[in-house]
Amino acid sequence: MPLGQRSQHMVICGDDGLAHRLAVELDAVCGEAVTVVLPSRRDRHGAEIAALHRDPRSPIELIVAPGPDERTLRAAGVERAAALALTYADDQVNMTAALLARGLNPSLRLVIRMYHPERGRHLERLLDRVAGVQGESDASTTVLSDSDTAVPELVAAAVGEGHTLQVEGKVFRGVVRAAGTSPHTADLATLAILSGAHEHDPASEDSAETAGLGGTQLLLDNRTADRRQFTHGRLMLEEVTHHHAPRVPDDGDGGRAWLRARLSHLPWKVFLAREVLAVLGVLAAIVVALSVATWLVEDGPLWRAVHLPLLDIFIMGDPATGDDESPARRILQLIAGFVGLAILPLVVAATMNATEAFRTGSANHPPAPEIVDHIVLVGLGKIGTRVLARLRTTDHKVVVIERDPAARGVAHARDLGIPLLIEDATAPGVLEQAGIRYSKSLLVVTHGDGENLDIAMAAREINPAIRVVMRLYDDDFAATVSATMRASYPDALTRSRSVSALAAPAFAAAMMGRHVLGVMPVERGSLLFTAVDVAGHPELEGRSVHEAFRENEWRVLAVGAGTVPQVPSGDTLAGFRFDRLPGFDWRPVHGRVLRAGDRVVLATSRQGLDVLMSGVQPHPPGRRRERPGE
Repeated sequence: MPLGQRSQHMVICGDDGLAHRLAVELDAVCGEAVTVVLPSRRDRHGAEIAALHRDPRSPIELIVAPGPDERTLRAAGVERAAALALTYADDQVNMTAALLARGLNPSLRLVIRMYHPERGRHLERLLDRVAGVQGESDASTTVLSDSDTAVPELVAAAVGEGHTLQVEGKVFRGVVRAAGTSPHTADLATLAILSGAHEHDPASEDSAETAGLGGTQLLLDNRTADRRQFTHGRLMLEEVTHHHAPRVPDDGDGGRAWLRARLSHLPWKVFLAREVLAVLGVLAAIVVALSVATWLVEDGPLWRAVHLPLLDIFIMGDPATGDDESPARRILQLIAGFVGLAILPLVVAATMNATEAFRTGSANHPPAPEIVDHIVLVGLGKIGTRVLARLRTTDHKVVVIERDPAARGVAHARDLGIPLLIEDATAPGVLEQAGIRYSKSLLVVTHGDGENLDIAMAAREINPAIRVVMRLYDDDFAATVSATMRASYPDALTRSRSVSALAAPAFAAAMMGRHVLGVMPVERGSLLFTAVDVAGHPELEGRSVHEAFRENEWRVLAVGAGTVPQVPSGDTLAGFRFDRLPGFDWRPVHGRVLRAGDRVVLATSRQGLDVLMSGVQPHPPGRRRERPGE
């Protein structure tokens, strides 16, 4: 390596599918060594990465180690690496490794997977401050959440709309225009011409990312796309006139109508359950028997004959030890005491069961019987809660099913007044209760691949035309399920997406120093949206908007003047927000010349972004790249 040239060696430390997908992404665009640290090469992902390592055309190196301790990081070459990605599922492991790595290599680009957003922001500031103190201007720390990266795509698939981007209070989305139709006035640019494998589903996995006639054609010039003959749909970037804010219930009655509705849905009948009535009936019969016996042997009014046995059963009365107490009264008190010892635990148990059933059932807020054209969301865990929050920014009706009443999103759904069923979605009748027969979409994001598939198949049996979107962990399984269900139900859309597949492009871009603002899956490929300062880029500076365009690699979407602070990646990737960027012209004239003070929003392919930012062409496929030392 020439003196002064920075190594492009990349290191990935992880233990799940994200590490594998990230290795595949970097293998596609990175010409130098990529080292992956895995706990085992025997598990599925370890075996897949080992297969990449054995390929003589691949730069992937593999290190097997239980965790990213200092010795392992040194062995992986972190001291000389350009970037390190920490993708373990444990935040604590990632934080510890990041601190060690920053000490070993102050100029390292760190990309860290974190589930806790606030903790991630603190870690990002801390590590950047350490690099700043040591004078390493090239160092950076990017904290990403794979769930936040994947949620917008899952929601876009479920609502049947294009992937959305929010900028300066404006909203843009990708929409598919059928072949032969004219562009709409709201269309800003052609993003892709689809292959036709599933032309109404631009995020289908069925077509390779190629520029050939049979594959997806990314980023064509608008005029070229208008002239070119194509038989399938094309993906356009459309400006949306209105964006729906979350709806706030307003009944004009000070909330009383809402309270009455909630009270009417409470499961009061659980206190009349069979076991509760049986225990109370036995207790009542014993009280009656003892009351009659007491009335027969004791002088006094009837109410006292009932009162005394009750006090004895609940061990609240005075013991019958006085000389004035008859033997019959003493015997009846002993009988009542033994009955109390026997029956009271049953009463307490039945009451507790009924109370627990009431607590669980009171979380239920069944949908109205007449609800139609709604989205059924199954699962309110980490992903499901974020999906629900994003769905609330639309006008779509939502019904939620969650098995665990303590799940993190249950309280949020209840506060929003969203119809909620605390039930197992695989149980008979639950999907029917959620109105699946009349819903338009099913979004399944539980933790189990098999359970998600079971729910999807059950829903299809009830409503064959329903749009189904599943979150699956296994990438190959997701592709197989999607293809099989499409073959079984050709007229209905089925999407099975792996979170790691959706998140990997953003992680890879961050490792290469690219601040990606949005990722839009397009068949098997993806488009990346980023904001770039024009200064210093020979492909942009001094060129017109038209001249700066490169087919299949990048195109300028918007131009803004003036130097702009870099947008924090932790904010932008949470929903792909551009709203911290300054004013942009989203319809720049083709002849506008880009100056050093300009900043542009670009849509790029993965390889196009790497070429634009590094100036280095990606390695040609099929050519063997030498590993270090060869």
